[in-house]
Amino acid sequence: MLAGAKDMHYFTADGRSILDGAAGMWCSNAGHNRDPIVDAIQKQAATLDYAPPFQFGHPKAFELASRIAALAPKGLEHVFFCNSGSEAVDTALKVALAYHNGRGEAGRTRLIGRERGYHGVGFGGISVGGMVNNRKMFGTLLTGVDHLPTTYDREKQAFTKGEPEYGAHFADELERIVGIHGPGTIAAVIVEPMAGSTGVLATPKGYLQKLRAICDKHGILLIFDEVITGYGRLGYAFAAERYGVLPDMITFAKGVTNGAVPMGGVLIRDEIHDSFMKGPEHVIELFHGYTYSAHPLACAAGLATLDIYREEGLFERARAMEPKWADAVMALRNEPNVVDIRTVGITAGIDLAPNKDGPGKRGFEALDSAFHDHELMMRVAGDTLCLTPPLIISESQVGEIMDKIAKVIRAVA
Repeated sequence: MLAGAKDMHYFTADGRSILDGAAGMWCSNAGHNRDPIVDAIQKQAATLDYAPPFQFGHPKAFELASRIAALAPKGLEHVFFCNSGSEAVDTALKVALAYHNGRGEAGRTRLIGRERGYHGVGFGGISVGGMVNNRKMFGTLLTGVDHLPTTYDREKQAFTKGEPEYGAHFADELERIVGIHGPGTIAAVIVEPMAGSTGVLATPKGYLQKLRAICDKHGILLIFDEVITGYGRLGYAFAAERYGVLPDMITFAKGVTNGAVPMGGVLIRDEIHDSFMKGPEHVIELFHGYTYSAHPLACAAGLATLDIYREEGLFERARAMEPKWADAVMALRNEPNVVDIRTVGITAGIDLAPNKDGPGKRGFEALDSAFHDHELMMRVAGDTLCLTPPLIISESQVGEIMDKIAKVIRAVA
């Protein structure tokens, strides 16, 4: 139970201070309860509490959209706001289908995800997602969905800092899928530049470039799910910049408001946006949207958050700290039951061997021990310990996290 938070720490009801090694849930990149964000939300609540997003707008929605587009790779100039990463993914998938339909290619209905991918909990997101426990209880999901193989091969990639050298060829599987179904049936491919929720899997060097080339060859849209990787987690505003690949859409959420108010969105290439804007002015361009899209409080939080990122140079700071972070995490490789460690940006996945009670039990015990015995918050994915602290973390706090994690690993050995 959490009762308060400030900067790098949560506070429990009984007064304990918990070092946040997870940025909440990959959200609070600038740390907790930052005064400029709190002030912006309070001021906005007293000025304009709500504005309907259909047929109406408000200035901060356009200001925030412009600021986000300015951070994005050139060509992604338009923003569709929603309220979460899950909604952002379903929005992007619907935009892809509608785009092809409007161009006279209504046969392009197939969507391609990836094994071990996570794209939220909407029906579209779990359909293209590739984590079995997120899918198996919910029936057949969307039809016409296929999956690329995971990019992770422990035998050839274990204990990698950054992007693995091995694995670009996994993108070639898209050609096989195209060969089975025909290029004229495929609307979009969606992948995470770094698969976070499954346990921090960086994409291999050259992989995203290959995907882009294959999608271009066959007229398929490429969507980057940057709900986790956006806003500095990999040292850049968006991972697309880190990898020099321009997708057709980018989904975002989490860090856009520092987690203070729910918000998500989709960055969309000009030509896709413009294809919807050809009808009479009174006609709805896209039959999609949400009651709380571009909510005034979320927009105020987003603008204040982007100010902090810029003024404190947090993206650049993360980029500079990445090598030190990676070295610190890799120092845990000889702890008991550690079978792999992966780092990219300010993230890390530490795989522990399962214990005799089966997969996931050791990971859960580690989560429990970290919080109750060592005043540390982290996330787990099965038996993988996931570290994703706020980007304001100091070098001494990096060392503190690693000391605590080492004790946790030994405690559950």
